[in-house]
Amino acid sequence: MNIIVYIKQTFDTEAKIVLDANGKIDANGVNLIINPYDEFAIEEGIRLKEKLGGEVTVISMGGANAQTAIRTALAMGADKAVLVSDPALENCDEWHNAEVLAKAVSQIPYDIIIAGRIAIDDGASQIAVRLAEILNVPSISSVLKLDVTGTQVTATREIDGGTEVIETSLPVVITAQKGLNDPRYPSVAGIMKAKKKPLQTLTLADLGMSAGDIAPKMNVDKYDLPTARQGGRKIPGEAAQAAQELARLLREEAKVL
Repeated sequence: MNIIVYIKQTFDTEAKIVLDANGKIDANGVNLIINPYDEFAIEEGIRLKEKLGGEVTVISMGGANAQTAIRTALAMGADKAVLVSDPALENCDEWHNAEVLAKAVSQIPYDIIIAGRIAIDDGASQIAVRLAEILNVPSISSVLKLDVTGTQVTATREIDGGTEVIETSLPVVITAQKGLNDPRYPSVAGIMKAKKKPLQTLTLADLGMSAGDIAPKMNVDKYDLPTARQGGRKIPGEAAQAAQELARLLREEAKVL
């Protein structure tokens, strides 16, 4: 089975985010990690390979620093990787990211493509489903359980208030939800082997594309940090008196009553 796993390197949202004067995220000192949902995708791809045979190809887009995330995926057990890296991709929107990804994927045999449900940096949840549309293959999002038997695919996906079971056939695009599996940690041996596994770097020109082909249809002007929460306020006095004061504050200051 030919398995492709799309991963994205993101900044660690647990770290303090600093904005520059233009309302953009200041990359200086930011800790970059594999998007956590993509770790579920990597693990599921490796499990499919272990069960059904074949190989796992990791594909990503970004600068040279994205190689760190890719090597981690290779250390977990992926077999090879492709990095699409081009300066023109810096301001690329989700639609054109999917188009670029489709061009790269078309050069690789695949039966199933797995990605994380959402990226924790922009929260767009668009690239995988757009990719499926471009490739004209079915997609199943937010998958909690996956079974592949022959060419038949059965997936349990999360929906509002419950789950849904979907059946389709290969090829297919899957997005992984938290709970699909427990991602493994790279072993020391895996880390050493990852250094020697093939990593191919492609530019837009290699894909037959140019910067003009990916001119964004949407631009993010700036980001704003959430307003800092004010400290708590203690209301003194007996319970009845304090309750009256609380009601007054909610009515006159918070204006929620």
